[in-house]
Amino acid sequence: MSQTSKKSSSDEETKPQTSVVNKFFRGSTLRSSKAESRKESNDLKMTDFQPSGETQKPAPLDAAKPLSSEMEPGCRTEKNEQFLRKLGKKAVDRCLDLNNCRLTTADVREMVALLPFLPDLEKLDISWNDFIGGTLHSMTEPMHHVNKLKSLRLGSCRLTTDDVRALGEALKAIPDLEELNLSWNCKVGGNLPLILQKFQAGGKIRTLELVDCALTSEDGTFVGQLLPMLQSLEVLDLSINRNIGDSLNSIAQGLKSTSNLKVLRLQSCGLSQKSVTLLDAAFTNLGELRELDLSCNKELGGGFEDLPAQLAMLECLEVLDLHQCSLTAGDVVSLTQVIPLFSSLQELDLSANKKMGSSSENLLSRLRFLPALKSLQINNCALERETFSALAEASIHLPALEVFNLSWNKCVGGNLKLLLETLKLSMSLQVLRLSSCSLVTEDMALLASVIQTGHLARLQKLDLSYNDGICDAGWAVFCQNVWLLKELTELDISLRPSTFRDCGQWFRHLLWAVTRLPEITEIGMKRWVLSPSLEEELECFGQDHGSSIHFDHGGCQ
Repeated sequence: MSQTSKKSSSDEETKPQTSVVNKFFRGSTLRSSKAESRKESNDLKMTDFQPSGETQKPAPLDAAKPLSSEMEPGCRTEKNEQFLRKLGKKAVDRCLDLNNCRLTTADVREMVALLPFLPDLEKLDISWNDFIGGTLHSMTEPMHHVNKLKSLRLGSCRLTTDDVRALGEALKAIPDLEELNLSWNCKVGGNLPLILQKFQAGGKIRTLELVDCALTSEDGTFVGQLLPMLQSLEVLDLSINRNIGDSLNSIAQGLKSTSNLKVLRLQSCGLSQKSVTLLDAAFTNLGELRELDLSCNKELGGGFEDLPAQLAMLECLEVLDLHQCSLTAGDVVSLTQVIPLFSSLQELDLSANKKMGSSSENLLSRLRFLPALKSLQINNCALERETFSALAEASIHLPALEVFNLSWNKCVGGNLKLLLETLKLSMSLQVLRLSSCSLVTEDMALLASVIQTGHLARLQKLDLSYNDGICDAGWAVFCQNVWLLKELTELDISLRPSTFRDCGQWFRHLLWAVTRLPEITEIGMKRWVLSPSLEEELECFGQDHGSSIHFDHGGCQ
């Protein structure tokens, strides 16, 4: 995400700054809880606030003192009312979301000064603000004013070592904290015990997110020792911490005591074959688990070959992500016996496991026993015609399917007819991805006929990119019928990076269709080259329909 360019602290203090409140309302909305009853005057209401355009001088750090609880009650009430009037509120907000608002150092100081006026604050999100780094210590003192805080999000704030140490002290003043997100702060690594020392005596924490925090093996060991104290924990995300794989034994032992855990994400954590056995021992105590993400652990391949007996105990599992795990043929055989037992499974991602191509026929055919499945990602799995045929037959029995990704499986080309019944029966399908599937003109004619007969009515995103073998006649018949997909928002028909082709007369059919697609916003046409006349027509189209529709194309030759 783009962040504001850095300025020196002296510059921040000498130049007038836009008020953090006004800046926030330009980029997002200060959200609050809805009132449960109009009779209770202290309840909150969701209100839209229009920025006044006023600017405020930066409040120096010492300005927090006059706003503190040491003020006389009458004066404090008056200041509170002034602040609330500036916000356009009649009650104290419980949610302050300043995520990605490009806060400056002066803004941070002003926010710190305002914290004493928000005694009922329950959620504070200041993620993706670079200038938070190095200033967090200024927030530790007023934290006791917001001791009702339940959610604190500090993702990607460039926290320094001093910040994370100060944070550990600040958390002691927040007894009811339920959510803590410190993701994308590399200085958290090596200092985790200092930050989470408060939780060693227990706590109400439900969500702990530490994505890409450069956690060390020692940090992982500490997490394992801490987990038994977190009896309310429901979400644990340790993704993209490649060094904690060495301490997985400790983490797995700790997971045995987190019976309320619903989400476990260990993406790209350096897991190995042995890790599957360690985790399997913990699964017997995770009966409430809804989401399991072990993706992007390339050394995990082969770990499922000895059937993980306890994996089948996750009867409530709704999301299983095993993409890019180097699954072997033996893994697939074992998973064939387990995955069909997850009757509540809604999302399954097996993509980027190329060894599945010749060994997944039985697994794919048994997906028919997952009637609740909404998302199936099986792209780039080197499927063969037999395995694709088994998948096609099973997909007929997936009435809830909303996302179907078959991209980068060349066997689909010329065989799309195998999916004909699925495409006709898919009343819920919203996303269909067939990128780089070697589609041919006959496949496009088939797709056009399905659309023409009124099917795929709920489709929102259609990806047909990198199918360079389709001739102009195929694109023409498709573009003549695509206008029937009334809910379509994104369409991608881009060519491969190595290919450039002149755009045929079918482009006029596409322009005509777009005028009849009320929801369309993005059309990918990279490396299609427009003739001068077609370029002129596109310019006229833009003038007539504004800039609400973005054509990403190769330009005029």
